[in-house]
Amino acid sequence: MSETADARTDRVDFRATSDPALMDSADRGEANLLGYEELYALWERQQWSVHALDFSQDRVDWHERIGADERFARMYGLSSFFVGEQKVAAELGPIMRAAPTEAQRIFLCTQIADEARHVAFFDRFYTEVGVFEEEGLEARLAAATKHTSEPFRRLFDECLTSRVDRLAREPEDLETLVEAITLYHMVIEGMLALTGQHTIISYNERLGTLPGFVEGFTNVARDEHRHVAFGARFLREMAQADPRHVAAIQRVLDEVAPIVDGVLKPPWRSGVDDDTRLYGPSVNESRAFAAKALERRLKVIGLGVRPTHAVAD
Repeated sequence: MSETADARTDRVDFRATSDPALMDSADRGEANLLGYEELYALWERQQWSVHALDFSQDRVDWHERIGADERFARMYGLSSFFVGEQKVAAELGPIMRAAPTEAQRIFLCTQIADEARHVAFFDRFYTEVGVFEEEGLEARLAAATKHTSEPFRRLFDECLTSRVDRLAREPEDLETLVEAITLYHMVIEGMLALTGQHTIISYNERLGTLPGFVEGFTNVARDEHRHVAFGARFLREMAQADPRHVAAIQRVLDEVAPIVDGVLKPPWRSGVDDDTRLYGPSVNESRAFAAKALERRLKVIGLGVRPTHAVAD
């Protein structure tokens, strides 16, 4: 997507996650995925603090260097992450409890902690930079929700929530767990979140804006690669164990592909050609980045398939 994104994903700490999307060998279906205990150990080594970040220059940039139209455009990506992190943090509990092994559950507990820290990161950024005037986390989340799109809300509030609710009632339903992790780790985190993160970070690095945010969001992206590596490991094991799980993975990808495409195209770009660059890469460049990452992960999982919708073309 950009030279800065390549430099970031080439970093030792990013590649240490074993996310197949970061490995050229994954094009051949080859990747040395970390085990669950190794992923837990990596989580301990990759700790960071929200409250160690300095947002003083970010406040100046937001109010004095970034124009009103661009602030409005940026709010779609920022708010989608702020709200999305809160939603996935709330949905992880049933997924964690349904995981078949203790090692999987322990790692997923670390992911719950990560997602909570990501919410705290965005809340501190919004508060200290002065993005919103609302008081309290709930009020700021409600204000941010107004900047999200209908496909975004459908993906989280319908597709993900329905599966998590089913797991809460029937934690032994392994097929639903496979669907939930496909949706959570491969689609929401692996396609949407990481595409948006690398886009937003690279854009700010190129302009020299929001340095505190860039530092923190880079840590968030590294966390997400570690989460996706867990998802790839889990789904590879499930695909090898039962062909029904392969069908479940593909079923989810086919179901949500048009919704994913809607999330990748912000509402404020309505009427703008998908090849046009505005505040970062074009929609088609984002689609290609997301599709390539998914393709590599699926090959390592053991599926030589991709979503049938245009997002993967």
